[in-house]
Amino acid sequence: METKQAGVHAVQQAVLLLRAALLSVLLCGPWQVLSDSDEAVLTEWEVWKSSHGVAYDEMDDVQRKAIWEDNKRMIDDNNQRFFMGMRPFSMAMNKYGDLTKLEYDILQGARINAQFVKRGKTNSARKLRNAAKKIDASAVDYRNRGYVTEVKDQGYCGSCWAFSTTGAIEGQIYKQTGQLVSLSEQNLVDCSRSYGTYGCSGAWMANAYDYVVSNGLQSTNTYPYTSVDTQPCYYDSRLAVAHIQEYRFIPKGDEQALADAVATIGPVTVAIDADHASFLFYSSGIYDEPACNPNNLSHAVLLVGYGSEGGQDYWIIKNSWGTGWGEGGYMRLVRDGSNTCGIASYALYPVL
Repeated sequence: METKQAGVHAVQQAVLLLRAALLSVLLCGPWQVLSDSDEAVLTEWEVWKSSHGVAYDEMDDVQRKAIWEDNKRMIDDNNQRFFMGMRPFSMAMNKYGDLTKLEYDILQGARINAQFVKRGKTNSARKLRNAAKKIDASAVDYRNRGYVTEVKDQGYCGSCWAFSTTGAIEGQIYKQTGQLVSLSEQNLVDCSRSYGTYGCSGAWMANAYDYVVSNGLQSTNTYPYTSVDTQPCYYDSRLAVAHIQEYRFIPKGDEQALADAVATIGPVTVAIDADHASFLFYSSGIYDEPACNPNNLSHAVLLVGYGSEGGQDYWIIKNSWGTGWGEGGYMRLVRDGSNTCGIASYALYPVL
């Protein structure tokens, strides 16, 4: 009996030693080395390229991979701090993961030489404040009220200015008629150059509004988006579904006036400083970039509301980079009265 027990004990000891050896291999052996190796990173890079339908020749692939890896490290670092409660927003890798700085500048598309910035009539902050007091709107979200069309995607064309412009007009048409119609950004890209716009190379939104005042605008259904600016203008006035009389600016830098305008008028066209990798890879939370410059307006978006969470006020902006970016295509931007990222530096809305 003792001999049999001794044999069983020996087998058990051998099994335990084997398990320990296997565990040691798993924890300390090649598997851990592989996860940190270039081969493992290359696999992630290949998966990313495949998921976004991207392919490069050998030399370009090396350069793009280096950009992608830098961005991934930055995203991971931000998210580590986010989960520790040290950052107010998370980031995520997206289809823009290997963009060069020049390509990102083109994607933003709102930056034109500041000396050519066009402004027009400015609404009175006092009038906006008096109107807002009558409704006492502590939070506004036009997505829930039917004013906002689906999130669109400008592609690799710096036409954000066109999407910001159409979004505000779409909101006003809905407010007046109860009908939500998607308006044509391509109509603006193709046809408004004589009004001071630059197709996929950017524009200021007042110039786009000037075109609509004079011509009107077709719907997306009759003038679909192509994300290029090399085709001729196909505008047909008989198919126009949007007309505006004029547009008004919000007093420059005045966040209270901007909130009052959003509360009483509807979605507002705005330009912001998006010239930061943190913006490009924003995923969720309340965006607060210390390096934001209210005088460096590089990207046009649509302001569709505002609210508060955990004692922090925020703006709700609709981007034109598809639903894969941000919170389903939207961002919550910190609202603290300091004109963060220039949210109130260049804000305007259409008058039907």
